Amino acid sequence: MKARQLVDSGSFGPETLKVARQAFDDAWSSVAGHFGTDPGAIEAARLKLANAILALCHEEMGDPVALKKAALGVLAREFRLDLPR
Repeated sequence: MKARQLVDSGSFGPETLKVARQAFDDAWSSVAGHFGTDPGAIEAARLKLANAILALCHEEMGDPVALKKAALGVLAREFRLDLPR
């Protein structure tokens, strides 16, 4: 999947990438059921989550739980903005 490849290609050291991967996988597991079955919608949400993970991640990041929570906050704001008014 493109989103996981995006996370894996982050320009961080191996330990930071491990944290980013864990945060991405855990975050996606907690919200996957909210995006239905449309492959396009699922991939769009996964890409937004991957981008949030990479934007929030830094070399000193050692806590996948904190990264997961921060990325889920970004994802929630993104999808609220996408809702029709």
